[in-house]
Amino acid sequence: MTDKMPQTYNTPQEAEDEFYDALEEGDLIRLLSVWADTDDICCLLPMYPLIQGRKGIEDVFSHLFAHGQGVELSVTHLNWIQTDDIAIHQVEETIQKVPPDTPPPPPFYGTNIYRKDHHGWRLIVHQNAPTPQTSPPELEMPV
Repeated sequence: MTDKMPQTYNTPQEAEDEFYDALEEGDLIRLLSVWADTDDICCLLPMYPLIQGRKGIEDVFSHLFAHGQGVELSVTHLNWIQTDDIAIHQVEETIQKVPPDTPPPPPFYGTNIYRKDHHGWRLIVHQNAPTPQTSPPELEMPV
C-alpha cells in the first residue's frame, strides 16, 4: 500500500461500489482501500478457510488476481440493515463472464459488513456462498 491519504467513502454503498469495481478490474490496491485498516477484519470465500486480518485479505486476493484479471459480477441487493456506524448488505452475486464451453456457476449469496470510522465507511467482513441448487425443505416452525 502507499502512504497517501486513504480514500473516504461517505456511505456504505460508495465503499461497496468501489469493492466490486476493484474486484472486476483485478485491482488489489483499490480493493484493499475499501477494507478497514485493522486486523479485526475477515473474509470467507467458498472452498477457502476463514481469512483474517489485512495480510490474509491481501494474500488471498493477490492469489485470486494472479492471472491479471478480476471477476465481472452482477450484484443485486437483497437486504440492507444500517445503524449509525454499522451496515450489513446482503447481495446476490452472479458471475458474468466464464470461459467458453464452461457452464455458468450458480449465483452466490454475499454478506458485506461495513463499519464507519474516521475515514468514512470501511468493509470489515465479506462472506459469500453458492445459492442452493434446489429449493430448501419446508421448515417446521415450533408452536
